Amino acid sequence: QVRLVESGGGMVQAGGSLRLSCAASGRTFSTLSMGWFRQAPGKEREFVVGINWTGSRSDYADSVKGRFTISRDNAKNTVYLQMNILKPEDTAVYYCEDSNRFGVQARISSYDYWGQGIQVTVSS
Repeated sequence: QVRLVESGGGMVQAGGSLRLSCAASGRTFSTLSMGWFRQAPGKEREFVVGINWTGSRSDYADSVKGRFTISRDNAKNTVYLQMNILKPEDTAVYYCEDSNRFGVQARISSYDYWGQGIQVTVSS
């Protein structure tokens, strides 16, 4: 059974930081591309960042470049999202997703499974 479990969300003031984690199980993690998406109320789910299976390549949405950093630890079957200089517009439910496609994936249709999501709220 494939499981992706996000943790680390919460509420923070603008300019603050949070680190999200996503623990994966049920598939061979080291062969999967991983990604983070987010969905704000009334909006569609949008791509935030993706990383390839080795962690050597990543791709960021313009809105988070320079502020967010994705990383992965294949020994721990975990992907991380370090979020710095958070803004109120970063408020959303964040989802961890996995893909068995080669390389960094930016389209939601390229992903196979996702977690239950975790709330991130940034107050002004």
